[in-house]
Order: sequence, then C-alpha cells, then structure tokens
Amino acid sequence: LFGIVQGGMHEDLRGESAQTLIDIGFDGFAIGGLSVGEPKVEMMKVLDYLPEQLPKDKPRYLMGVGTPSDLVESVERGIDMFDCVMPTRNARNGYLFTSVGVVKIRNAQYKLDTQPLDENCNCYTCRNYSRSYLHHLQRKNEILGAHLNTTHNLYYYQDLMKQMRTSIEKNTFTNFKKEFYEQQ
Repeated sequence: LFGIVQGGMHEDLRGESAQTLIDIGFDGFAIGGLSVGEPKVEMMKVLDYLPEQLPKDKPRYLMGVGTPSDLVESVERGIDMFDCVMPTRNARNGYLFTSVGVVKIRNAQYKLDTQPLDENCNCYTCRNYSRSYLHHLQRKNEILGAHLNTTHNLYYYQDLMKQMRTSIEKNTFTNFKKEFYEQQ
C-alpha cells in the first residue's frame, strides 16, 4: 500500500505530508498532484527536493507523468515508478516515440517510406512493418494500426526504463542522459 504525498507546489505542505506518511509506515510512496497543468519547471522544482525526503529503501512512484524526457528527468531525481496514459493514447492518435524523437505517422512524408518505424527498436511492430504501412493503417483508422502503434510505444517505454536501470547499475546515467537528449 502506497501513501500519496500531496501539497501542490508548496514545499512545506509536501514536507508535512511526506513526514506524516512516513510515520504511518507505508510500503512505498506516491507523489500526487503533479502534471496537472503546472509548468514543467514547477514540477521539476518539486522533484528537486521531495524524493530526497522519502525513504530510499521504499519505492517512489510519480503519478500520471509520462513523456520520455519527464521519465529521464524524474529518474535522475530519484523516482522509481511511473504510470501514464501517454504511450497508449499517443499511439492511438499516431504519435510514436522513437530513439530519434516523435514520429507523427499520419504525416504525408511516411506514405511511401519503407523503413521500419525505428531502426534501433526490436519490437514486433518495428521488426515486421514499414512506416508506409503504419501510415496507411492510421489514415484509414484501422484498429490494427492502433494495436501496432500501441505495441511499439509500450515497448519503447519499457526499453527506455531498462536502459536507465542499466546505466544506473553501471554508473553511466549522466552519459545515458546526454545521449538521450542528443538523439531527440
């Protein structure tokens, strides 16, 4: 059972909430009330201080945050877990996350593009289908398109988290982060 730290953008209220939940003794701690319309810089300010106030031996879960860059920035600040509709919702709408940034598969430039969606990805979609076929499925609103796009985006997110875990284990996270942003 996770306790949810609240308090808006107020450091004192979040600190009080965190301490109360720590005193209760939860199995993990969720950070709620972020990614609800505040500027990213404000969200990151909270993440600059709050994870350090939570026990390091318990999972720290950031609720509802989900762009790839948000995940990278949050992991760097001590967050362990995430949930977000972004990979699936964006997939259904034809916005696909790749190692070089977002591909808007509906765009005309992909109509005749026979390359895989992401040459650096080993998911089922990238191994078996071209950008042009994914473009066709998206333009025709075929359910297979939503399925293949979702399969890809979920694989991308899982792989991103795996890469971050590996870089932390190898003490190379700073290099990973630099390369991540250079490729985007």
